[in-house]
Amino acid sequence: MRVRCFTQDDAHIFATPEQTESEILGVMNLIDSFYKVFGFDYSLELSTRPENSMGTDEQWEMATNWLIHALKTSGKPYVVNEGDGAFYGPKIDFHLRDSIGRTWQCGTIQLDFQMPERFDLTYTGADGEKHRPVMLHRVIFGSIERFIAILTEHYAGAFPIWLAPVQVKVLPISDSAQDYARKVADELTAAGLRMEIDTRNEKIGYKIREAQLQKIPYMLVIGEKESQNGEVSVRSRKDGDLGSMNLSKFIQKASGEVASKVNE
Repeated sequence: MRVRCFTQDDAHIFATPEQTESEILGVMNLIDSFYKVFGFDYSLELSTRPENSMGTDEQWEMATNWLIHALKTSGKPYVVNEGDGAFYGPKIDFHLRDSIGRTWQCGTIQLDFQMPERFDLTYTGADGEKHRPVMLHRVIFGSIERFIAILTEHYAGAFPIWLAPVQVKVLPISDSAQDYARKVADELTAAGLRMEIDTRNEKIGYKIREAQLQKIPYMLVIGEKESQNGEVSVRSRKDGDLGSMNLSKFIQKASGEVASKVNE
């Protein structure tokens, strides 16, 4: 989990004081929708003013109260982590729970009065006067690289089909099945499925075992019979041998599973 470098999906929202709470709730909903897609449980933590900080007592109290009110409005449980906020403002941290129960802080929403002050940022309000905006830092994945590491361990490498880097492996049995296997590969690609074709001169049992170890969701075994009938012999990583199937039927099945984002 200690990455050599990291890429943050960091973004900043500038809001009026009146907009701030609704923007916090909007980011909370956004983060929730992302984590649900991956099947993650998570917990929330409110981090308050640290010992070394910038800004006035009034600013910190206002910012903390906005976060508390947003959390209560969302109805989600949370714990308070006293003194663990950023030096420029309080924050809500999202802790993902992985498959073995460990938690990882990924998403965060941080309120910042200091950057707008430092950059002398202003907007013209409804009263025609200049006002200072509030800045929200927001991150969903945190480090993209670490998030991928958490995902890999969460699924033990057996990614659901919608997430798997290779969704289908085409496995021709013999040289005579190569042409049809390539046609199958082209149709899978045209349907938007991520596939690889194994044309090596190896025994089919070896190819299947290797694809199984790579945790490919589906393997399509193609021999003389399948070539003649326009079918594929389907093996599922989860359910084993599913028998012969019309290619278009398999594509419909696999595409449906991808679209539904089932995390199995």
